[in-house]
Amino acid sequence: MLISPAYAQAPAGGGLGSFEPLLMIGLMFVVMYFVLIRPQMKRAKEHKLLLEGLQKGDEVVALGGVVGRIAEINEQYVTLEIAAATQILVQRPAVQVLLPKGTIKSIK
Repeated sequence: MLISPAYAQAPAGGGLGSFEPLLMIGLMFVVMYFVLIRPQMKRAKEHKLLLEGLQKGDEVVALGGVVGRIAEINEQYVTLEIAAATQILVQRPAVQVLLPKGTIKSIK
């Protein structure tokens, strides 16, 4: 016979064996939690605290970059005064940033 028969070799003993893919999936979940989920939850909590602390007279920035002073506020909506005798009604979650007092006068 010119060619000797080839037999299958036994698998190499790697220690973890079949647990390695599960360990990698678990590690990926931990990384995703600290990189994506945890910061998003922190931002949502900060935004909720911002919305709960809104008061009449606060200067805010709403979605779309609308800057105004809160004229009226209730549970669902905020009335923003964006110019003299010009008011708009926006949903409360649309308020994104609370500005320091006097910001509107400094940007006009």
